[in-house]
Amino acid sequence: MKGSKHKSESANPSANHRVVQSVVEMRRQLARKIADRAVAEGDMLTEIPGLRLYRRSLTTACTSAAYEPSLVVFVQGQKRINVGKTTYVCDGSNFLLTSVDLPVVSQVIAATEKEPMLGLLLKLEMPLVREILSQQEFHMREESADARGMAVGVTFLELLDACSRLVDLLDVPQDIPFLASLIQREIIYRLLRSPQGKHLRAIATLGEQSHRTAKAVEWLRVNYAKPLRVEELAAMARMGVSTLHHQFRSLTAMSPLQYQKQLRLHVARERMLNNGLDAASAAFEVGYESASQFNREYSRFFGQPPMRDIKSRWLAGTATAGD
Repeated sequence: MKGSKHKSESANPSANHRVVQSVVEMRRQLARKIADRAVAEGDMLTEIPGLRLYRRSLTTACTSAAYEPSLVVFVQGQKRINVGKTTYVCDGSNFLLTSVDLPVVSQVIAATEKEPMLGLLLKLEMPLVREILSQQEFHMREESADARGMAVGVTFLELLDACSRLVDLLDVPQDIPFLASLIQREIIYRLLRSPQGKHLRAIATLGEQSHRTAKAVEWLRVNYAKPLRVEELAAMARMGVSTLHHQFRSLTAMSPLQYQKQLRLHVARERMLNNGLDAASAAFEVGYESASQFNREYSRFFGQPPMRDIKSRWLAGTATAGD
């Protein structure tokens, strides 16, 4: 038995090397497939519901955005995402899992014409996640307490393979209605089985504190322009105020008030960029009662006053809803 064990262990380095090589090759294949299809700069909607491909050939300034529950698989380039005071850096070996709606500030920090940042985004439908959880045995007892709304993992062979097959369906659109949903289910299953899956499982599982906190996050996302009453938000989540604060910060890296403020600023910036609103109009539309307070908080968060920021982004040609 000892000899057998030693022989098995000595074979592991070679097996591990083959796995690593397979992951590297699969990542290269997926990068080529995305590059062949996403030929224009920016995001590309596809015929597959919830799937977007993207290419960035230049680094970017910091851009505010609201991330939905989604999977982003990076295959080339580098991006920095700030959520509250937490920073995530993703490169071509990472995937980004977002399980709740989050206001973020992101920046492409490594991309060139020769080696653009490439990736895909797949929107995650939480009812589907819950359906898959109900059909499989996932143990959660020791995992749900530390659930976060965003997590970064290292891409692995099974996930890359499923994503590659999903992209391949774009070449056979007649197969999309039947096969796309099957592959998306497989992708969710792979995520749930990964080390980062605990964050998604906790949000999707009814009755868990993380799920109840996510309901409070969802209410704030929809009602960001309304006055925030933390006591009512806590009652909605069926927990005490102090517990809500702790759970909310654990999930989003922000307090409820900070979450509301960042979401308001993001929406106001988007409306000024894309709808041509002036600062005062945007401020009142997103719930501010004081234009001067909006200007102060906007300058503190984005680094310059509203209209100067908007003009600089127009000049830079980056007037988009998000990145």
